[in-house]
Amino acid sequence: MKLHKILITGASGQLGADCMHILSKHYEVIGFSHNQLDIANEEAVKRMLFDVRPDIIINCAAFTQVDDCETMTDKAFQINADGPHYLAIHAQKLGAKLVHISTDYVFDGRRPVPEKYIETDPVNPLTVYGKSKYKGEAAIIKETDRFMIIRTAWLFGIHGKNFLKTIYGLAINKKLPTLKVVNTQTGSFTHTHDLAQQIHRMIQADAQGIYHASGEGYCTWYEGACYFFNTMGIDTEIIPCTEKEFPTKAIRPKNSILSNKRLIDENIHEMPHWKQSIDDFVDLFKKELG
Repeated sequence: MKLHKILITGASGQLGADCMHILSKHYEVIGFSHNQLDIANEEAVKRMLFDVRPDIIINCAAFTQVDDCETMTDKAFQINADGPHYLAIHAQKLGAKLVHISTDYVFDGRRPVPEKYIETDPVNPLTVYGKSKYKGEAAIIKETDRFMIIRTAWLFGIHGKNFLKTIYGLAINKKLPTLKVVNTQTGSFTHTHDLAQQIHRMIQADAQGIYHASGEGYCTWYEGACYFFNTMGIDTEIIPCTEKEFPTKAIRPKNSILSNKRLIDENIHEMPHWKQSIDDFVDLFKKELG
């Protein structure tokens, strides 16, 4: 098998860092953080791609602060739509394959739980974040014929910020006796380590097109928080609540359950159940905490 040269954007983020760690065991990997490569700058993208000349580009760069996207619309579309557009244009010129990370937010989440969204379901993003990410998807499909668009959801990992680390900090560092967590939104927690492993499998299989890749099974944020605290041995009481008690600028999908249908159909599925993913994360997190 050919040893690919892979360029990773957003390499210092949660998923980017795990992709760097896992893929560098199998390929020549070069990573760029946002400070090193702003994908919204077309000249910088063109210069970097033609300097590195990768076989595969994995775009982990994104503006993911969902509420900030509602007020920083230009920035959201520059990073989440224009950036992938530029990467696709110049990947096509190079003959490189573009792997792009997208989101459950391209769907409106109005489907009744536990129905899942599959890759061919119609999109209907409700937020600036979702709209900007979908525009990025559309640009890639238009500009290049060698791509993988991977929609995922509820990411957490050992690098960077995420929901699990946030509630841990509130319980332990802030010493809060109780925490309220939303119990009216359902989805699948996805460990970035698992997703990076899945991307490796997809590269091996030369997968092409749109895929969903998230943790198997589903739960609410509240149910996931309870499982995490129980696994960590934290006795802080978690109280279920509705999103009305935590109003946000952006609408959160009530149903974020993605079906990994194409991965299963093509026999390249490796995403574990979300509980197994949290177990694995807890092992890593406890080692990091010492």
